[in-house]
Amino acid sequence: MLHIASALKQLLLKKSVRTGTFTLASGAQSDLYIDCRVTALDPFGAGLIGDLGWHAVRSKIHSEHLKIDAIGGMTLGADPISLAVGMTSAMKNPDEALQVFTVRKEPKGHGAGKQIEGNFQSGNTVIVVDDVITTGGSTLKAIDAIEREGGKVAFALVLVDREEGGRQAIEARGIHVISLFTRSSLLDE
Repeated sequence: MLHIASALKQLLLKKSVRTGTFTLASGAQSDLYIDCRVTALDPFGAGLIGDLGWHAVRSKIHSEHLKIDAIGGMTLGADPISLAVGMTSAMKNPDEALQVFTVRKEPKGHGAGKQIEGNFQSGNTVIVVDDVITTGGSTLKAIDAIEREGGKVAFALVLVDREEGGRQAIEARGIHVISLFTRSSLLDE
């Protein structure tokens, strides 16, 4: 897994990490912008995320004897990550394959008016996903939507934890966070 983590780190640094002055989704100013979508939507990046993510998720599932039904999170950041991990789970361990869903920012204004789309049902135990956590706000919104629809969140998987309080906010809700990278590990700080 070390070579996969190293290759993913290099791709993230090449495609997704920018320095300068940026306004984040939370409204905060930062010297670092991480757009994981560029890496997660790259076919090589998606493969690496699938492998590393499935390894991390499967380790947690087995160590805690969890039964997980599905994986997903707030659109758009979580979508390619959830799909990559779900596809890898199906290819490598078909008996443990994770279904994939997405959480809309708001319930759909027409049709069935659903906020959660895809392979999710009330009563499912799921892994919530996010690409980057800063304050944890979007992850917490996804958790709220999942719980409102009758789901139970077992834990969270994030590609990058910016180490700015998001992990603590999510874990204060009793939901453990697994991050594939932190700001420190990504930037060798």
